[in-house]
Amino acid sequence: MANTLIIVLGPTAVGKTSRSIQIARWLNTEIISADSRQIYKELSIGTAVPDSQQLHTVKHHMIHNHSIHEYYNASHYEREALLLIENLFQKKQELVVCGGSMMYIDVLCNSIDDLPDVDPVVRNNLLLRYEKEGLETFRMELKKIDPDYYAVADLKNPRRILHALEIFYTCGKKYSTLLSAQKKKRDFHILKIGLNLPRAQLHQRINERVDRMVAGGLLEEARSVYPQRNLNSLKTVGYAELFAYFDGKISLDQAVEQIKRNTRRYARRQLTWFNRDKEITWFEPDREKEIMEFIQCSLQNSCL
Repeated sequence: MANTLIIVLGPTAVGKTSRSIQIARWLNTEIISADSRQIYKELSIGTAVPDSQQLHTVKHHMIHNHSIHEYYNASHYEREALLLIENLFQKKQELVVCGGSMMYIDVLCNSIDDLPDVDPVVRNNLLLRYEKEGLETFRMELKKIDPDYYAVADLKNPRRILHALEIFYTCGKKYSTLLSAQKKKRDFHILKIGLNLPRAQLHQRINERVDRMVAGGLLEEARSVYPQRNLNSLKTVGYAELFAYFDGKISLDQAVEQIKRNTRRYARRQLTWFNRDKEITWFEPDREKEIMEFIQCSLQNSCL
């Protein structure tokens, strides 16, 4: 039986962590996080890091292993995660990956090694334009030249938008096309399990989780990293809105409502991205028996 990477993915707050832990316990294996913010050791509440009991129940990797002060991207994740996976497969035949960061999951399955190097002249010209024209101009530019990537991109993240434009103006190809065209065969089997809920239920879960985060100390966590608020690692939902509150631009109630709204929008982008992938088999998260039967059947190569 080939080594198998079981990827549990889906929108934020759908219940990936608890289901992944259950799968990992059943298989007596370990979990690798595919979350682009859980890697930062300064962040826990706003990134929904598994709690101490969950971390104790099953060994987790790629959580709190970097600092917000470090530059880190999907290429770094690919290199680190693949090395980790290679080592873990020495003792485990199945591993579980849990997360909703679209690029992290894509690079783990397909790689981004073949993306062209950006022309430094193109990069410099775009940076100069960005300083003069601002982010909104570049958002509209991306929407025009690459609507597929625009639909799933983090539109509040200048680095992501600039990089997609850099790629286009360097080689004349859309970023989304390059991403979807790249497929590198891994030396392990990949099984993708998607978790989702009807939209109203998912939105309710998102709203309730934000309320729990606030009650659990999110304001204090955000205030502790507020002096570093200009770091790219902190330009993310849950922190950016509270920084605006600390700056006196909005009220606390407005900040919390914006966190809920922006998290719902992020969930929509996640689903848009994942729905392109026909290799994902979808379940509602409480369909425990169906999920376990599907994994067992797949591992036995009897229903793939």
